[in-house]
Amino acid sequence: MSASAATDSSSAAKGRIRHAPADPSLPKPWRGLIDSTTGFLYFWNPETNVTQYEKPLPSSPPPTPPRQDTPSPPTPAIESEHRDADQRQESNAGNLDCDDCPPNQESAPVKVDNTPSWRPVLQAPQESGIGLSAEAYRRRHEISVIGANVPNPFVTFNSTCFPSEILRELHQAGFSAPTPIQAQSWPIALQNRDIIAVAKTGSGKTIGYLIPGFIHLKRLNNDVRMGPTVLVLSPTRELATQIHEEAVKFGKSSRISCACLYGGAPKGPQLRDIDRGVHVVVATPGRLNDILEMKRLHLDQVSYLVLDEADRMLDMGFEPQIRKIVKEIPTKRQTLMYTATWPKEVRKIASDLLVKPVQVNIGNVNELVANKSITQHVEVIPHMQKRRRLEQILRSNGPSKYIVFCSTKRMCDQLAGYLDGPFGASAIHGDKSQMERDKVLSDFRNGKSPILVATDVAARGLDIKDIRFVINYDFPTGVEDYVHRIGRTGRAGATGVAYTFFCDQDSKYASDLVKILVGADQEVPSELRDMASRGGYGGKSRRWASDSSYARDDYGPALDSYDQSRASQESEPQYRNGNDGNCDIGKGGGNSSCYLSFSPGPTDEGGSGNGARSRSRSPNCARDAGNGDSVW
Repeated sequence: MSASAATDSSSAAKGRIRHAPADPSLPKPWRGLIDSTTGFLYFWNPETNVTQYEKPLPSSPPPTPPRQDTPSPPTPAIESEHRDADQRQESNAGNLDCDDCPPNQESAPVKVDNTPSWRPVLQAPQESGIGLSAEAYRRRHEISVIGANVPNPFVTFNSTCFPSEILRELHQAGFSAPTPIQAQSWPIALQNRDIIAVAKTGSGKTIGYLIPGFIHLKRLNNDVRMGPTVLVLSPTRELATQIHEEAVKFGKSSRISCACLYGGAPKGPQLRDIDRGVHVVVATPGRLNDILEMKRLHLDQVSYLVLDEADRMLDMGFEPQIRKIVKEIPTKRQTLMYTATWPKEVRKIASDLLVKPVQVNIGNVNELVANKSITQHVEVIPHMQKRRRLEQILRSNGPSKYIVFCSTKRMCDQLAGYLDGPFGASAIHGDKSQMERDKVLSDFRNGKSPILVATDVAARGLDIKDIRFVINYDFPTGVEDYVHRIGRTGRAGATGVAYTFFCDQDSKYASDLVKILVGADQEVPSELRDMASRGGYGGKSRRWASDSSYARDDYGPALDSYDQSRASQESEPQYRNGNDGNCDIGKGGGNSSCYLSFSPGPTDEGGSGNGARSRSRSPNCARDAGNGDSVW
């Protein structure tokens, strides 16, 4: 850094790091430093360039590297600058710029008065990347970057020099270190550069673009009455509401206001939100265009635009709406595009909307890869056996959160009705009203309905914690949808399990599915290999088919057959769990000494499966008498 650049940089970050008042009790050559953004005190040895929180004693041995379970305070990056600053200590000179903040360090979570405030739980260095060079960190996390003068990743939160209130929100949320996409995209975004980020779902993309957006709008300090500064476009209302929740959560301490605009809900409350003035708008393209046509919102101040799940938006046909919205936004802006895949359609719109972007890839963008932290079980079974096998899986794995994917809305409703009594299940798909969808997701999040039966409307974007199992009751219309379905579990470093029922009519996907399993180091069933070897793979399917486009099975005849035979079927119990009707479905795994009897209902061969069956329970079966919701 040149002398003039250092001077400008130091002036821009006035007060970032300064020397503490002289302390005669400090052994030489230790110095006291204060991080002015947080008020934290720590100690620095200029000869060894070691920093620590604990005050060194006169008889202290030579300093050792900090413990792995304790965050390290900011280390002065350029020793000569600090020595010069030390000569001006009494005048509190020696302020450091963020550019000079040392990488891979955490600032001290200890106040100057030595009263502990908050202390984050940090990953060990080998997990977070502390101590690794930029290239070693990128290799470890499969990060590749395309662009000129790409800055090094931020491998710890405080190396970002984010405002203290934002750092506090991140630590209090339980985050120990940035995810790879956050670590590499944050320093680029803070340089006001356009970004293309290609990373799988569950990789932390939302925080990856929200935090730089908060800093951007705080720096500009625009008048919210003139319109938002940050605009985030999302393909679905579920994803939009999740982004909005994260924006409210992490922007609260910074007093950042946010509105969420999506279809399927009344416009009135949304219009009132934007009329009050907001910093951030999260919207689906259709509803935003409706409000723009009403002249109730202006985008003249938007200078930070985010396209989240761009591939999904294009596949849903939103490209005309996106281009129409972009025309309302000034050309002098920062644009960030986040996508899970990198097909030619996304490349085209990226080339049109972004200016000299830096591309950040996590993993191989040209190869569809499943999350290796998800254990995948593919079972080749007849269609008519799927329902019974589903019940076996639910009982054998016990209480947990499950998503069960079906190919049609009708099947989704029928299977949810069938599972609701013994397990607690609800359905979500495109025909549900927004109020119904909100209630279903709320019941699923709080565990009231631990099984969510869904079409692909829930396959992308939903970020619900603690989903342990995903079950593909019907195989989707391609392996890309399969990868994104199972990606509902195993998120943010957690592990998960996926079960997939694979039938003869799915054989055209066998070859591609084998590749996915092999690429993720998963076991490949011999039956599936046989299907693939017989050339089961057929024509190329359309990606991201909406739930209304599935037409693999005609369930009408099956429903007619079911209605005609229902009376006789209900009198014949088909399935009884356990010996002598006893099963452990009580809370906490206790023995509730209950049994469930099911009449067969229609076979799954026709694809119906309404849940019509007789159910009987022993008096001891655990059940919440207050609301009628069964428990496991």
